[in-house]
Amino acid sequence: MSVSKKSEQSTRLFLANELRRNREEIVARWLDRISARVSIAAGDVFPTHDLLNHVPLLIDGIADFLERSDVDLNDSSPVTAKAMELGALRHAQGFDVYQILKEDEILANIIFSLLRPIARTTDADADVLLTCWERISQAIELIRQATVTHFLRLAAERVSEREERLRLFNRMVSHELKNRIGAIRGGAHMLEEDWIDDNQRSRFHQMVLENAAGLQKLLKDLESLSRLDSDSRQRRNVLLPQAAAEAARQLREVAQTRNVEVKIAPDLPPVEVDAAAAELCLANFLSNAIKYSDPDRNDSWVEISGTLTYPSQDYGELIVKVRDNGIGVPPNARAKLFEQFYRAHDGGTVTQEGSGLGLSIVRQTAEALGGRAWAEFPDEGGTVFAFAFPSRRTDDAAAAGTKRPEGEVGAASE
Repeated sequence: MSVSKKSEQSTRLFLANELRRNREEIVARWLDRISARVSIAAGDVFPTHDLLNHVPLLIDGIADFLERSDVDLNDSSPVTAKAMELGALRHAQGFDVYQILKEDEILANIIFSLLRPIARTTDADADVLLTCWERISQAIELIRQATVTHFLRLAAERVSEREERLRLFNRMVSHELKNRIGAIRGGAHMLEEDWIDDNQRSRFHQMVLENAAGLQKLLKDLESLSRLDSDSRQRRNVLLPQAAAEAARQLREVAQTRNVEVKIAPDLPPVEVDAAAAELCLANFLSNAIKYSDPDRNDSWVEISGTLTYPSQDYGELIVKVRDNGIGVPPNARAKLFEQFYRAHDGGTVTQEGSGLGLSIVRQTAEALGGRAWAEFPDEGGTVFAFAFPSRRTDDAAAAGTKRPEGEVGAASE
């Protein structure tokens, strides 16, 4: 090997080892710079132990690529897999492509700023250092391509899924609107007839009013759906007991008309929630419980309760439940409860007006915030509808009187 080749190889090895030696500092500085640019908490930039521990592998991959000419960062390499994992995380967190590109630019700046004074201590000539710089830049670019490509692939899949849901949604909305408008027109025409008696006139008048109210409810549900992707910067937080009280206030008159008592558990965790999301979920659950209360009972009730749990040291979950002692849900209807336009009691002995969108809205709202929604069916009867929002604030556990597991990750205060 020539002297120049030895010099180049030794310089590559020296700088690669410096990257490995300083990888924890590089990752820490990268984390600080990213969290300063985005609206998520620092603890959520790399929110799990596994991902946080895997990020230094990217630095190791860059060091290996710099040191050895035979190393290739192709689709099968572990480094590329970690870059793709990072792309999936950024997609789930709602980043855009520009933020990802900027993130990798920041990484490059941190690496070069760290290596620049170190490189000055070597006796390598400018051409050797330039080769090393090009090799590092190429490695970062390959990592960036893997991250962005996977991000864009997931984004395209989501767009395709949304387009299909939108087509189905439009067909369902059109069907619902046609039925409602047809019933209103039919009832209005019958009211113009001279031959119908007072009882028939009253029935057709009620039909017009009920379908007009159904249209109004449908439009309100559609408006709620349109707000699900609203800018998170416009969100307002309130304490969960406040959100529950507001949802109960909105349904007070309907509950009184149906003789249903709305109760709020006194030990509801006083933790912050997205006001619009929590009130929307609670109002839909309460409305559903009131609508399907048991008319044969003299003690109909619905109760809001909640708990803050920590399934793991990395993840907290605020679970809110709305339980009732109503007529329940038929077993054959339970699997489809959260589908759009599905009504569990259609065609049965119970007929209720509604768009069939309420539970679907709750599910989409919860999932938009990284949570979930489900139903439970107690043996003693009635129904429990529940939703869960993720909890990442350090002060949530203290406010709820819950002990958070030791060694948590991602607990930065928002």
